[in-house]
Amino acid sequence: MTIEPNTNNPFVAYAGAPGIIAELCWVARQTNRCARTGLSREFWLRKAALFDRIAVKGTAMYVPELAAETVGTAIQVARRLVKYDAENSGLSLKGAELVTGEDCREYVRHQYYEWLHAQH
Repeated sequence: MTIEPNTNNPFVAYAGAPGIIAELCWVARQTNRCARTGLSREFWLRKAALFDRIAVKGTAMYVPELAAETVGTAIQVARRLVKYDAENSGLSLKGAELVTGEDCREYVRHQYYEWLHAQH
């Protein structure tokens, strides 16, 4: 029996991820490169994970009122990944029960964990 890791936990999901600054630079470069050809799933996944990581740090460092903007941005970008997957991979939003912003952030964490571990 295989025990699945708790990818809802951001510390598990992002273990081994590149640093936030490195990811920010990657996202910026890809934004410029892909403006003409369209943005890939990898772009939306890494961007959503980046903003989720920033929100997690913000929530840990500040009172909720100060972290609310970063959390809101993380939710917005997470929803963009979910939309991309629904349009391009047949993801069923109803079947996946991706209703709340937190559901979408958890989806990002799980997808990022899977993607990161497939890279190695």
